[in-house]
Amino acid sequence: MERVGVIGFGLMGAGIAEVSARAGLDVVVVDADQAAVDRGRSRLEASLRRAEAKGKLTGSADEVLARITPATDLDALADRQLVVEAIVEDEAAKVDLFRTLDRTLTDDRAILASNTSSIPIMKLGVVTQRPENVLGIHFFNPVPVLKLVELVPSLLTAPETTERSRAFVQDRLGKQAIDCQDRAGFVVNALLVPFILSAIRMYESGFASAEDIDQGLVLGAAHPQGPLALADLIGLDTTKAVAESLYEEFKEPLYAAPPLLQRMVDAGLLGRKSGRGFYTY
Repeated sequence: MERVGVIGFGLMGAGIAEVSARAGLDVVVVDADQAAVDRGRSRLEASLRRAEAKGKLTGSADEVLARITPATDLDALADRQLVVEAIVEDEAAKVDLFRTLDRTLTDDRAILASNTSSIPIMKLGVVTQRPENVLGIHFFNPVPVLKLVELVPSLLTAPETTERSRAFVQDRLGKQAIDCQDRAGFVVNALLVPFILSAIRMYESGFASAEDIDQGLVLGAAHPQGPLALADLIGLDTTKAVAESLYEEFKEPLYAAPPLLQRMVDAGLLGRKSGRGFYTY
């Protein structure tokens, strides 16, 4: 596998493009308009310059950037062997994209992958003519740093597709893959999101301040960061979307988004990406 496509040049898409290009792959990244492409390229270049300055880059940042072609038209992905979708966590948007992408790719063996945190892969696969080639390849933020990738085949995904994806993740990108069933939240978010929601409820009730909740977990349980700071890093809109997907599938109260989370998202207080969430940045 040498030709990779990424759809979405946000935080996750830029990270996936970066690790793929650093592995020597030819990468095309598509976003909706030129402004989004320019923002994504600036984000990616800044990340590569930091890695180069720290001596963590094989070759130069310019050499890696030369392997990445930005575009605003899905037709630029026609010859890709693998395409990873990393757009907004919205089921309708992803379904529509997979339907279009299926018609765009010319290689019958091309893999259509989603970086979704929670949306069932089956819902994406069945709108294509190649559900056997569709699966979830879920990276974690920040993509260049975190080693884990969840592989999520649906009931219709061919075993060969899963194994080719595993080879891409582990042999080419040098990451560690774990296998997950096609259930909302997969492994990590099914465990992590209820924990974050519990911390939000604790803060919302006035039980403790955001700082004390986070300090308690950092200093008392050796977590690298507290759950509210982590929610800010993930994005409160993404946290809410994953919670809603989990609740829709399992109907368990622990997955229900707290009212405070709903209000913060409505207010545009999304965490680090908006400059304010539980903390100000």
